[in-house]
Amino acid sequence: MFALNHPRAVALMVVNAALWATAGVVTRQLDSAASFEITFWRSLFTLGTLVLVLPLLHGQGFWVSLRHAGVSLWLSGVCWSVMFTAFMIALTLTSVANVLITLALSPLFTALVARVVTGQPVPTRTWVAIGLAGLGIAWMFSDQLGGPGVLAGMSVALGVPVATSINWTVVQRARQQGMKLDLAPAVMIGAFISCLLTLPLAWPLQGSGGDIAWLALLGVFQLALPCVMAVWCARVLHAAEVSLLALLEVIFGIALAWWGAGEEPGQRVLVGGALVLLALSGNGMVGLAAKKP
Repeated sequence: MFALNHPRAVALMVVNAALWATAGVVTRQLDSAASFEITFWRSLFTLGTLVLVLPLLHGQGFWVSLRHAGVSLWLSGVCWSVMFTAFMIALTLTSVANVLITLALSPLFTALVARVVTGQPVPTRTWVAIGLAGLGIAWMFSDQLGGPGVLAGMSVALGVPVATSINWTVVQRARQQGMKLDLAPAVMIGAFISCLLTLPLAWPLQGSGGDIAWLALLGVFQLALPCVMAVWCARVLHAAEVSLLALLEVIFGIALAWWGAGEEPGQRVLVGGALVLLALSGNGMVGLAAKKP
């Protein structure tokens, strides 16, 4: 493992965003796997990858430390399982663009949850960003409310930023209490819980060999390895930098679905999505500038 400095961390986060963005276009290549089965296979391959990778990174004491982990780690794992499941199901209900832009609201949801749980004040810039992002989302869906699966897909996709906000609040509280909470094992726990929850709903499994191969690629390269690398990058980058770079997933994901699956976003999705990204990037850049000397 090479020493991770700031430029390398930025470059690695760009790679992560590109890998995360492959979920939509790969999902559109599947033949017969249904929503819960898609989630099960991806979570299973994610779990298998992390079971192999994390002990190598953490050493032989990894499993012992996991058994003695506190409640916060397991709560984080539950949040990850919700994110895994809701994301893949939402992709089967509505367009990739709708799902990704909805997921991008996570930083704003996190600010609101932190305000309620920890009493942390929400800066004015974040309230402005929440208002602009809300307008963008409303504009996106204003002409799609009658479309098949749009409301259902949007509702399911909203579970991801909600779970993300709870997850980061749990992590923040744990670190305030002096705990060194590592998110990578929490991702593994989330994949395990997701497998347990979705297997009964996916049974009998009907995915073809090609479907399973695609989902194996997602489990390993779209979820497991990027999540580990993102946790690594977060040790070098500011939280605002991580959030800003993660927004590239929205741009990459829409472009890949357009190019690889012919899923062209409508004008309202592009305009509303641009407003959401503008609000989020502006909020992150102002916050980052305020933290730098």
